[in-house]
Amino acid sequence: MDKTNALRILDSKHIAYEVKSYDVSDGHIDGESVAKKCGIDPDMVYKTLVTVGSDHNYYVFVVNVAMELDLKKCAKAVGVKSVEMIHVKDINKVTGYIRGGCSPVGMKKLFKTTFDENVILCDEIYVSAGKIGLQMKVKVDDLVMITNGTICDIVKDSKNI
Repeated sequence: MDKTNALRILDSKHIAYEVKSYDVSDGHIDGESVAKKCGIDPDMVYKTLVTVGSDHNYYVFVVNVAMELDLKKCAKAVGVKSVEMIHVKDINKVTGYIRGGCSPVGMKKLFKTTFDENVILCDEIYVSAGKIGLQMKVKVDDLVMITNGTICDIVKDSKNI
């Protein structure tokens, strides 16, 4: 297996992780499909979403695959007036990753990263290992530490979806 930037960074910091690969030939790379393909509880699978704030800075949010970002809560969490999702065409330019393979670890720059508060219910979570077809299981505390992350309520309430 080729090491991705995210995995090299975890190795360099001596952070333990486990990698799972999955078949992408069917084109189903959404988080819930990935969980099913890997035989992982979907509650443990998180996606990495990148936004741009009204201050023109980029912000990263890590949420469970079944959840939806609440952009107002996200803006409040990072202290700006508003945030919006970046365009798919900009993901690689901003992060160095591609859509479906965006990891919170190892982006071109260390952007302000916020994990949804549901993450505290897990000791470990799966996030992209930086390449479509690869997931990495990492302790939540290690992920928050290596990304200089914070934990906040950033998802829509289920009754509001």
